[in-house]
Amino acid sequence: MSNPVRADLRVYPSLESLSRAAAEALVTLAHRALEQHDRFTIALSGGQTPRALYRLLATNYRAVMAWRKVQIFWGDERYVPPEDPRSNYRMAKDTLLDHIPIPRDNVHPMQTLLPEIEEAAESYEETLMSYFTGPWPHFDLVLLGMGADGHIASLFPHNVALEEEARVVTAVRAPEVDPPLRLTLTLPAINHGANVHFLVAGKEKANAVKRALTGSPNAYIAPASAVKPIQGNLVWWIDEGAGSLL
Repeated sequence: MSNPVRADLRVYPSLESLSRAAAEALVTLAHRALEQHDRFTIALSGGQTPRALYRLLATNYRAVMAWRKVQIFWGDERYVPPEDPRSNYRMAKDTLLDHIPIPRDNVHPMQTLLPEIEEAAESYEETLMSYFTGPWPHFDLVLLGMGADGHIASLFPHNVALEEEARVVTAVRAPEVDPPLRLTLTLPAINHGANVHFLVAGKEKANAVKRALTGSPNAYIAPASAVKPIQGNLVWWIDEGAGSLL
């Protein structure tokens, strides 16, 4: 999948400043989407970095977002109960969802209580495809973080999930991480987003950022390098620590 759009790299002094800028951009995207099709669809990221963004949306931008027209999905999830501290859903609930006037029916978490993780992957794929038309979901915005090892969503370097080209959602087994069972959007599903925004902070991620942005695209070594929206925009919001090797 080729894409002529180059990554828009934006570097800020701190996590706080990049989160403020990313929040402003997110609200602008939402307003534009609502003008075009009266809804705004977003796939949330887990991890530590988005917490500041979610808190800003829940406070500073609570009153300026048309939350009843926002549809919230997830890019990945740890296969743990929703109340587990490791749950991406719980993190978003604690920092964002509990503090905004969004209808319950507008929130679409990945199911993690089914006995088989493959069944859960199929269930969430059905959820997405019942909402979107066409063979792939078309999120208005996909938020992604990146780990120090270079993983994005729950697509880890050298993992077989990176090979998936037909599925929208896939189950992941990654014994080197905790918890080892995950659900994740696939690379093609991510690349069908209208906008894909990375949020990356911390000097410990500088090597991964450099691999993703300066080397030849290689999903197995640097999964982020394979994120190339087919007809969308790609923005990297990073702090100076994460960008220190560029």
